[in-house]
Amino acid sequence: MILQKILAFLKRDFRTELSYRLAFFMRFFGIFFSVAIFFFISKLFGTAVNPYLSAYGGDYFSFVLIGIAFSGFLGTGLNTFSSSISSAQSQGTLEAMLVTPTRLSSIIIFSSFWNFLFTSINVLVYLLFGALIFGVDLSRANLFPALLIIFLTVTAFSGLGIISASFIMVLKRGDPVNWLFGSISSLMGGTYFPIAVLPAWLQKFSYLFPIFYSLRAMRHALLQGYSIASLAPDILALAAFSGIIIPLSILVFKYAVKRAKIDGSLVTY
Repeated sequence: MILQKILAFLKRDFRTELSYRLAFFMRFFGIFFSVAIFFFISKLFGTAVNPYLSAYGGDYFSFVLIGIAFSGFLGTGLNTFSSSISSAQSQGTLEAMLVTPTRLSSIIIFSSFWNFLFTSINVLVYLLFGALIFGVDLSRANLFPALLIIFLTVTAFSGLGIISASFIMVLKRGDPVNWLFGSISSLMGGTYFPIAVLPAWLQKFSYLFPIFYSLRAMRHALLQGYSIASLAPDILALAAFSGIIIPLSILVFKYAVKRAKIDGSLVTY
């Protein structure tokens, strides 16, 4: 029954996405142009940034390609749950879904599956463009640790997204979790540049963001072929984030649903 529900949500969201064919295909063209822009920016930098990138192989383009590709999981994790709620509220479909035997929490989680699947496809396209067209060397990539890192990354970011959705459910607009992790993570997580260029006192704050561990581990796994043992510190950090954030997000979400039901605002936008 659960699998049937998941497939039903995937089928619904795929049809919705495909109904906007131009936007669907323009997204992939946008990926190509994004990769091309950073490729030529890396040419502009030359070898000036190599001292900061020695831990990742010394190539800025490879470094930033991993950053922009896999940071998409952060955006999806933060936005997919809250956008599902907001969309259902504004379209008036949330109330109809609530009268079905499926719990609200299951509806929100199942609605996110397509977004994570589509983000995974986007990541693959980023890497294919980088490798096949712009010459990024992924020959040493260690795929098993990379898949484990992706799983822990999605788990941790999903927990943050559920907390974000909880704020949207109660406040409708204004989400401090999305603002904090969505805006500041690009600076503190090392998406576009290594944190070594930051002041020493500011670098310490990077360790508070799961995206820092995710990107560092992913770069080491894909660009340098690190083993699970070598990646253990980052993997354990992501596991710890997931172990803390997921239970917390469930508690916050339950409270938000209870509060919205008391206020009578669960299905309003």
